[in-house]
Amino acid sequence: MICVSIARGRHRHVLAEHRFLAQNGVELVEIRLDFLQTRMDVRRLMRDRPTPILFTIRRPCDGGRFQGSEDSRQILLRSAIAEGVDYIDLEDGVAAVIPRYGSTKRVVSYHNFEETPEDLEAIFERLAAQDADIVKICTLANSPEDNFRILDLVEKKGKILPLVGFCMGDMGIPSRVLCPSLGSPFTFACSDKRNAVAPGQVPFEEMLQWYRVNQITRETKIYGVMADPVGHSLSPLIHNRAFVERGLNDSVYLPLRVPKEDVGAFLEKAPRKWNLRGVSVTIPHKEAVLPMLDEVDTSVRVIGACNTILWQEGRCVGTNTDYQAAMESFAEVANAAIPQHIDWVEPLDDPQTGEVRGKPLSGMTALILGAGGVGKALAVGLGRRGATLILTDVDQLRAESLCSKLQEDGLSSQVVPWEERHFAQPRLLVNATPLGMSPKVRETPFDGSFLRPSMLVFDAVYNPEKTLLIREAEECGCATVGGLSMFVRQAGLQFQLFTGVAPPLEEMKKVVQKALQASEW
Repeated sequence: MICVSIARGRHRHVLAEHRFLAQNGVELVEIRLDFLQTRMDVRRLMRDRPTPILFTIRRPCDGGRFQGSEDSRQILLRSAIAEGVDYIDLEDGVAAVIPRYGSTKRVVSYHNFEETPEDLEAIFERLAAQDADIVKICTLANSPEDNFRILDLVEKKGKILPLVGFCMGDMGIPSRVLCPSLGSPFTFACSDKRNAVAPGQVPFEEMLQWYRVNQITRETKIYGVMADPVGHSLSPLIHNRAFVERGLNDSVYLPLRVPKEDVGAFLEKAPRKWNLRGVSVTIPHKEAVLPMLDEVDTSVRVIGACNTILWQEGRCVGTNTDYQAAMESFAEVANAAIPQHIDWVEPLDDPQTGEVRGKPLSGMTALILGAGGVGKALAVGLGRRGATLILTDVDQLRAESLCSKLQEDGLSSQVVPWEERHFAQPRLLVNATPLGMSPKVRETPFDGSFLRPSMLVFDAVYNPEKTLLIREAEECGCATVGGLSMFVRQAGLQFQLFTGVAPPLEEMKKVVQKALQASEW
């Protein structure tokens, strides 16, 4: 069950939001009385309530806004109990001095906004001893290990007394989603992102529709995107939508913020702790995970980076869907009946030997702007298909390092300084930098006056869907490939690897487009 926090300044706004939430399937709300800016009228808030209510009056030291004395706060807590509120939140220590009365259920809580302490079991015992009906322990996650520990506590101690337990912060989101499946009577969500009352709180619509929290069980197959940071990622949206479209109610996809120093421990523990079956890997882990894999396929061997990990029969297997998605996106446009037509049909990599079956780009020059992970995947793919590569990056040492690696692999490549990129006169132009990405939509990595109609222009940026580079290329008459095509294709390839089911690519694309349009407002 999901408990949605309501934090409004006026009673009428609280009442309106409560009705709205109930109409949208919410079964329990927490009303944060400490956010009210007028005299608290608990009777008014309880009258004709459409769902049960948990009243909370949080002190500043516990992350709240109550400005009165502690005596006056405790009087308000007692009055709410006397009025017969369904649940009351009583902090550690306070619960010991406020006696039970009537039918109100007591949620005895502990909040730590700095860390997840080592003595979680002792904290549980202390809270449970204060005449608790439900114990609530919320701590800040500073590592993925904190999520493991808090969920272990929920599963173990929840058999003794109902325990709501999860970690706060963006690193703690997996524990917010998974705790009900391990016995927590409910988890918390906010009405929308603007009204979050704790770090890492997720809007209830996402909890219900994306993560389908009420359907998750101990046997649910877990997937996710492993990154640092991870909050900007649209991968949870696109994969969870695909699960819904294909009726895969036994699967969920989570944002997994994993710092670089924790990657090894996370990959070792998560498959056992959470039934983790696969992860998407992105910045900054695509190369760091390589020593931790038991097996890699051709795409990882030729690129030297991994963006997808699967656990198969106890083995950790790596692949790279960026590579194939980029080549398929290019080929789909290039092989169409356009002036820039190229006879190019994917896939061209032999899955067994890794050899390329054809080189449709022989005699053509590709200018790669950016020598990071995406630039590397695109350079390898285009180079293996016969293109002569020109690399450039604001960090010339990075471009030179990639050039040396490509030359070692027998691919024709050279480096030009970033300031000289406009004089390369390529047939294929690739942007693998973040230039032009929202909110800096007026930036472009390549001056439009140097574009030529004979070019095929690819931009890996997908937010906005049409960057300034793509718009100027279209105006010039170039053939264009947008980053959204590559993003959806790589996610679709991952989905098929995860589930063995064909991905609903059109629905995946629509949900991303909708999210991008919403972000523009």
